[in-house]
Amino acid sequence: MSTIVTAHSVAEPSRWSKATASFIVATYAIVTILPLLWIFLTGFKTPPDSIAYPPKILFEPSIEGYVNLFTTRSRQTPEFLASLPPPQTWYERLVRSRNMVIGGPSKVVPRFVNSMVIGFGSTFLAVCFGTIAAYAFSRFRVPLADDLLFFILSTRMMPPIAVAIPIYLMFRNLGLTDTKLGMILLYTAVNVSLAVWLLKGFMDEIPREYEEAAMVDGYTRLQAFFKVVLPQASTGIAATAIFCLIFAWNEYAFAVLLTSGDAQTMPPFIPFIIGEGGQDWPAVAAATTLFFIPILCFTILLRRHLLRGITFGAVRK
Repeated sequence: MSTIVTAHSVAEPSRWSKATASFIVATYAIVTILPLLWIFLTGFKTPPDSIAYPPKILFEPSIEGYVNLFTTRSRQTPEFLASLPPPQTWYERLVRSRNMVIGGPSKVVPRFVNSMVIGFGSTFLAVCFGTIAAYAFSRFRVPLADDLLFFILSTRMMPPIAVAIPIYLMFRNLGLTDTKLGMILLYTAVNVSLAVWLLKGFMDEIPREYEEAAMVDGYTRLQAFFKVVLPQASTGIAATAIFCLIFAWNEYAFAVLLTSGDAQTMPPFIPFIIGEGGQDWPAVAAATTLFFIPILCFTILLRRHLLRGITFGAVRK
């Protein structure tokens, strides 16, 4: 007696299901974007408008927040301001309208450069070391591999503040306190565990036959790694780089404890942007907006690489 096997097809979603899903996605997107939009708009408010209650939705745009972010100012008496020559630039006129004079540039540019150097430098090293270690765990018989992988993962199980004091004492003895090199090494060490675990899964999905075929054609193991494995793992490498950069870019606890001047990054610098009579919220919002741009651009660029990497190379198992 023969058995008839009927193939099941995926049912087409109903119009109601599509509308519900679209509504949920749109609501989530709006709720997520609203805080970022509010920060962006606050950067173009004047200090009085930024603390107005109820909050002002419609306001006259001003770039005073960005001027305050990039300059240091001091309040002067009307007599002293009258003795000064007329302002030569538009931002000097803006500052003079607040009865202030510009004392010089602020420290935002050096702090932003520190974030770029430390964030991208540590991400590059973490991804490089993580890729090599993940390849070794995936392709070779490493003694106690499971125990080593668990130990690597365990370094991320404790909050950073739990090891902040020992790291501070170690950095002080090694002369790495408030140095870019010290912060790059620290963020690399923290991110390597994440990189190894993420990339090992991608390495395991790449069939060994590709490398074996390349070595039969005369490639060395190293050549097969660079020309066969890395292109196939580009998706995982891009995703890992995004996560590592997000941690290094936003990290606050270590940056506060281990840096104070030369190597200070933007996260500990932004909360201490002080204005006249308290926090200069337009300047803080302007700094937050500028701080958000590089990580957004990096994610968008690697997102394109991710989409390309999914279909790159031969058909996978």
